[in-house]
Amino acid sequence: MRGVIMHAPRDVRVEDRDDPTIEQPTDAVIRVSAACICGSDLWPYRGDDPVRRPQPMGHEYVGVVEAIGDDVSEVSVGDFVVGSFFASDNTCEICRDGYQSHCVNRVPMGALGTQAERLRVPLADGTLVVVPGSPTESQIRSLLAASDVLGTGWFAAVAAHAGPGKTVAVVGDGAVGLLGVVAARQLGAERIIAMSRHADRQQLARRFGATDIVEERGADGVARIKELTDGLGAHSVIEAVGTQESMMQAIRSTRPGGHVGYVGVSHDVELPGGELFGSGVHLHGGPAPVRQYLPELIELIMAGTIDPGAVFDLVLPLEDAAEGYRAMDERRATKVLLTP
Repeated sequence: MRGVIMHAPRDVRVEDRDDPTIEQPTDAVIRVSAACICGSDLWPYRGDDPVRRPQPMGHEYVGVVEAIGDDVSEVSVGDFVVGSFFASDNTCEICRDGYQSHCVNRVPMGALGTQAERLRVPLADGTLVVVPGSPTESQIRSLLAASDVLGTGWFAAVAAHAGPGKTVAVVGDGAVGLLGVVAARQLGAERIIAMSRHADRQQLARRFGATDIVEERGADGVARIKELTDGLGAHSVIEAVGTQESMMQAIRSTRPGGHVGYVGVSHDVELPGGELFGSGVHLHGGPAPVRQYLPELIELIMAGTIDPGAVFDLVLPLEDAAEGYRAMDERRATKVLLTP
């Protein structure tokens, strides 16, 4: 099969890879219908994270089951399925508490590389969720978003206690931040403030439900949020970047007693203990337990209630993956969909 391999920073190639096979009785093999490039894939691409050479790429995927192991009973050959970026058994004590991304038997799908024509999915019964019927091309785009960026934005909104009567601020206008807007709206937030400097992303944020746009960053951004909230700060803040500046902007934009849901992959973030102690702000986040939310998200997508697939603004064949990485790195694209 063909698959995306990163050899070094800014060196992405599409190469022949061995076809996946059933290795454990709990495995499934799927034919990938759509995959995509994540903002977190840009960290090794830019040299900010180490590259395990050669490194298969991708952790988001939807597709059709082609083979199952002897112990798989919840999915069948021919099913259209969605999975998340951690395989999980969905039965351990941590999974039962709703934190499948911390499953005691979790397997990172990024190590297997989902930007490929086929994919082995470990722990298939706990990881894969069957989509009823035959999804349309538009629905496939949205279901792919559910595999990570929608599920991650949703977890961020839940962690930030977004809900009726709340003002939600979103730090970060990438795919996760934009879909955090979708989640906040679905959860009933009264006001959603998207922090963005890019006109195309501002437009999409408004389409998804943002009521206000703040272009300022850092201290100026915090001041603007305070100005919009009678000097108090937002009830709920989604942090979807993962840098020191974005985390502090999120915390400082939150009112005492408010909540920050942080899902940006952390890079050199250090929290000042004294300021945090005095803030009265709740922090919760980390790798999103996307599997917890997949059944609800699939239902919303298939009913046409939400259209998270609109976040994909560039579609390329798998063979052109290197151009997709360049486009996201140069901010010519927000989110790139790859069609094997």
